Amino acid sequence: MTQTLGQAWRTLRDRLAACGIASAALDARLLVRHVLDLDEMQLIAREGDGFPQEKHAALEAVVVRREQGEPLARILGTQEFYGLSFGLNAATLIPRPETEMLVDHGLGALAHVPTPRILDLGTGTGCIALSLLANSPNATALGIDLAPEALVQARANATALGLSDRFEARQGDWFSSVGDAKFDLIVSNPPYIASAVINTLEIGVRAYDPMGALDGGADGAEPYRIIANDAPGYLRPNGFLILEIGFDQAHIVSALLKAAGFSDIAVSRDLAGHDRMVSARAHK
Repeated sequence: MTQTLGQAWRTLRDRLAACGIASAALDARLLVRHVLDLDEMQLIAREGDGFPQEKHAALEAVVVRREQGEPLARILGTQEFYGLSFGLNAATLIPRPETEMLVDHGLGALAHVPTPRILDLGTGTGCIALSLLANSPNATALGIDLAPEALVQARANATALGLSDRFEARQGDWFSSVGDAKFDLIVSNPPYIASAVINTLEIGVRAYDPMGALDGGADGAEPYRIIANDAPGYLRPNGFLILEIGFDQAHIVSALLKAAGFSDIAVSRDLAGHDRMVSARAHK
């Protein structure tokens, strides 16, 4: 007997739950929708319809990937961030909810700047820079990434969001390709995991996120040393630097910024109560 769509997603839910996936019900529905190209309302309306025989193999393939620990966003190829949809590829991190803090604070920092200029170091999908642009109509942004494939994805996201006229993606190693431009805001979610810790991370991170976006060197702080040292030369007077950090890095990053001459250094916590962001201001 042919399974209905409703029976299909419930069967998948049970399989994913058996793997310990807490979001099994949601994941199952999203995978069925992905394979059949349906939105949520269409799935609800068609739950009694038979599941198309020709789609069984495609559904099984994505379910197995999820059972093996591949993040749902990798399978779907997209992730929502700051109310926008961002495409992913193998060279980009999955945008994470805690990173939205950087956008919130960045918008606050730029609120009184007439035509803000933004630099996003390690732009990946472009989610930080593009979310800032979507909410700051007079701003422009330069996104830097070492991985050419990440830049392809960032440009595609800018085009999909109608922001390509205000966003430039450029290959480079931190500030190496920035030139002599000055910015009102430099923002970055750099690699900040200590090299020795990476193999202890959950499989969805260590097996599927790009290593170059995770590995911050022996103590996880090497990118912050580069940024703290070089950022003052690329900020306009009173410009802001906003950095995502690991839960145990507030002290070292704050110390690096203080030594580099930044003022108004502040640490912010995420919704889980962990230190997640450091912001600072350039000299006047």
